[in-house]
Amino acid sequence: MDRYNFQEIEKKWQEIWEREKAFKVCENTTKKKYYALEMFPYPSGKLHMGHVRNYSIGDVIARYKKMNGYNVLHPIGWDAFGLPAENAAIKHNIHPDIWTRKNIAEMKKQLMQLGISYDWDREVATCLPDYYKWTQWLFLKFYEKGLVYKKKSPVNWCPSCETVLANEQVVNDRCERCDTLVTKKNLEQWYFKITDYADRLLEDIELLKGWPEKVKIMQKNWIGKSYGAEIKFKIDESDKELNVFTTRPDTIYGVTFMVLAPEHPLVEELVEGTEYEEKVKRFIEKLAHMSEIERTASNVEKEGLFIGKYAINPLNNKKIPLYIANYVLMDYGTGAVMAVPAHDERDFEFAKKYNIDIIPVIKPEDESIDVENLDAAYTSSGIMINSDKFNGLNNKEGSEKIIEYIEENNIGKRTTNFRLRDWLISRQRYWGTPIPIIYCEKCGTVPVPEKDLPVLLPTDVVFTGKGQSPLTTSESFVNTTCPICGGKAKRETDTMDTFVDSSWYFLRYTDVNNTQEPFDKEKASYWMDVDQYIGGVEHAILHLLYARFFTKVLYDMGLSPVKEPFKNLLTQGMVLKDGAKMSKSKGNVVSPEEIISKYGADTARLFILFAAPPERDLEWSDTGVEGSYRFLNRVWRLVGELKDKIIIDAENININSSEDKELNYVINNTIKKVSDDIRERFNFNTAISAIMELVNETYKYKEKEKINYALIGKSIKTILVLLAPFAPHMTEELWHLLGNESSIHNERWPEYDSSALVKEEIEIVLQVNGKVRDKVKVNKNITKEELEEVALNSEKIKSYLEGKKVVKVICVPSKLVNIVVK
Repeated sequence: MDRYNFQEIEKKWQEIWEREKAFKVCENTTKKKYYALEMFPYPSGKLHMGHVRNYSIGDVIARYKKMNGYNVLHPIGWDAFGLPAENAAIKHNIHPDIWTRKNIAEMKKQLMQLGISYDWDREVATCLPDYYKWTQWLFLKFYEKGLVYKKKSPVNWCPSCETVLANEQVVNDRCERCDTLVTKKNLEQWYFKITDYADRLLEDIELLKGWPEKVKIMQKNWIGKSYGAEIKFKIDESDKELNVFTTRPDTIYGVTFMVLAPEHPLVEELVEGTEYEEKVKRFIEKLAHMSEIERTASNVEKEGLFIGKYAINPLNNKKIPLYIANYVLMDYGTGAVMAVPAHDERDFEFAKKYNIDIIPVIKPEDESIDVENLDAAYTSSGIMINSDKFNGLNNKEGSEKIIEYIEENNIGKRTTNFRLRDWLISRQRYWGTPIPIIYCEKCGTVPVPEKDLPVLLPTDVVFTGKGQSPLTTSESFVNTTCPICGGKAKRETDTMDTFVDSSWYFLRYTDVNNTQEPFDKEKASYWMDVDQYIGGVEHAILHLLYARFFTKVLYDMGLSPVKEPFKNLLTQGMVLKDGAKMSKSKGNVVSPEEIISKYGADTARLFILFAAPPERDLEWSDTGVEGSYRFLNRVWRLVGELKDKIIIDAENININSSEDKELNYVINNTIKKVSDDIRERFNFNTAISAIMELVNETYKYKEKEKINYALIGKSIKTILVLLAPFAPHMTEELWHLLGNESSIHNERWPEYDSSALVKEEIEIVLQVNGKVRDKVKVNKNITKEELEEVALNSEKIKSYLEGKKVVKVICVPSKLVNIVVK
């Protein structure tokens, strides 16, 4: 047993675990449940080291909880719809279904090679009809509840490919397929009314006690609740009016111009037939090539265009010019901004550039504002000026008074606004869940009846990369009959955003084989909520927000037993090499297959958990991998050398010698340390380090003249059981080599003996003039006088005292003795 033969042993146990369904679970009300879940992967074809880290973290937690008596649900599946499969169809002339299934098979094989304790009977794939049938069913339920609507919306459009592009397909404002500059095009799009749940999504963040603070802050900022007023501005010489949301009604007297988003529906109408029409169209076309991030970035120059119209300020009846500008978006507020250049940096920059009046209406309490020499907007609080009857008020009080005034005069109202926009779910693609809607000339928009679900993706489609969605090329799909009148009708050819598929999969895992409903509420009530959710911080906003939204809607429908899906959240760091994230383009990718074939899965798992705490970025280290491999082989040799001599599970272990007491202390201290590190902090790196220390102590102990084989048997059992979640294959093999018939992963997690942690002997540091010169072990109850005598009689200390005069002896109980000499 000189070397751990990982190729043979890991394959052996993977086959046994699969054959015996070792990790299959079902509801058991007599046991405490624990739901451990890693975010399911997109089946790209190969696992990367980020996957290995994510799934290894989840597996340690799942195995640890199982060994602590929990009924553990630990499922896996595939977020299998999406753009890459469609691109593969275009590029390689292979059907997305074939490409996806091939990738799933490859990645499933790799996950099994890692020995992850998944209940494979609960495997889901979002691209299979037995899953997307229920995604469509949920769409219909949202539709019935009034949470689904359709409206025109600007989308990314490639004029060369003649197709709509998802944001992921736009790279540096160009089409990733043909590198053509992308424009915007207005198309009818489907939306979920997530804004109906904005308040609850914000308020219930307080329920997420087990989430990282940074993620909660990101969610709060994305929802972006702000308080203010919506004010009506009439357009001069027109019956039209603009509704403007502002968080600063106190500055309304300082409005000197109005800015509309170029996409605002009134813009084209206001300039039609005027001398400004052509200029406005060119400006809008120019902005169509810019992303929202580019348009609103603080370092981007503010650009705008006067459109020849004026609005009327409802409080002072002054005419103010209307502009369109790059920094105002239709997606926030009402798409119209009352510009107050004296008190807003963007408006100030814009006004300076276009020579627009700047009128201060707030000043510091004891100072005045010199408009002529103003070089920045004044954005702090202060006293209102140039504001008619509101002059002299503190601006916060003035804000309240102005809101009261506009409400009394029916020119506005107090309101709340959110940064959060409704969720655009339409995708002009093939490889996604078909939207279950039919269009009939006679009956209008008609939902597909539930009995006709699923609406299946057709196979007779053409992938050209040009024109509309490939679904439009399937006549068998597009042409159908109206379920109401029986007449000719057309199907919706948009598919759903893949975030829809991943917004409820955790509920499907609780009842994966149900053919009558998405999941049984009783089963979901047993398993939900997810006790520990694990995934990358890049999903901190959209996926988690959408999953929370879905859960709340389903809760309101009486389907979900919980209001929030994930009790605790762990966002693991990235795997880096040479200081950069691993990527093919950087040429710094380390393949999991390469590591597994050279060192084994247990080594890969152990290293990736030992190298850094889970939430931190991990720097890849070849020497670290080799070190983990050497450690496992040390454990292998230790057990191999002693397996025929040690006594496992001795009823009574006599602990007599000081060496026995020291090893027993380390055993129990390691159990405590590893248990605390996994249970409370997920500090797997320090847990593994503690196991390594126990292995070192056991090696030292076995070299003693007189070995207590019952005690060293306890040590080896402790090492194997504590190491089992980290290195499941090797520990399983060694466990059976020691004569055990049941799996080590069904073994009860050890408990430490607190009395063994009370040392009768303690180590004392002996110093001379503050420098350590010796260490001695003494009885923990030693008196100060006795300790001083021990120090002065130490042979090493005596050598440093020769020819010197002892000035004083400082004793720090239980720690050190410092002898001061001169």
